[in-house]
Amino acid sequence: MKGSLIIVGFFALGTVFGLSRVLPFDIAQTDVSFYALAALMFSVGVSVGSDPQTLKSFRSLNPRLVLLPVMTIAGTLTGSALISLLLTHRSLADCLAIGSGFGYYSLSSIFITEYRGAELGTIALLANISREILTLLAAPLLVRWFGNLAPISAGGATTMDTTLPVITRTAGQQFVVVSIFHGFIVDFSVPWLVTLFCSL
Repeated sequence: MKGSLIIVGFFALGTVFGLSRVLPFDIAQTDVSFYALAALMFSVGVSVGSDPQTLKSFRSLNPRLVLLPVMTIAGTLTGSALISLLLTHRSLADCLAIGSGFGYYSLSSIFITEYRGAELGTIALLANISREILTLLAAPLLVRWFGNLAPISAGGATTMDTTLPVITRTAGQQFVVVSIFHGFIVDFSVPWLVTLFCSL
């Protein structure tokens, strides 16, 4: 949760800098966000490639649990599509793009800002941070009401990093591999799905 608050703090600081014109306006018109995105994608690749144990542990996974990330993706997109019916000022593609962040706010918000502008990118940032924070806070209730897989599905792409400790504590140590696998697959889908829906 500390990491989420730091990200929000930097976002707020950037907003203040932008409003007060402390930095030259030309910075916003350059490819800074593109290079930040490229660096972020590189760091994601390094983190996945540097931990071969994670990939090996996937082999011991129950085949039925392989469907969990698929159902998380399908459920999130279905919910986003239903929400678009209420948000008449937002298109279906916009809502699906935001939902496709699956809690991965740093990556998805940069993509959406690049394709659709800063306003929608900001909404994506806040929506995906909210998903992570709600998972962190509500994990015990999710386990009690819906079962051990509920906080994993709710956590989306964050289940292999920031929400993993609370999932382990509330769902049990036996769900660590499931949580990491789920986070890995959902995480991998983010750039593809966000790009797809932003292109529509």
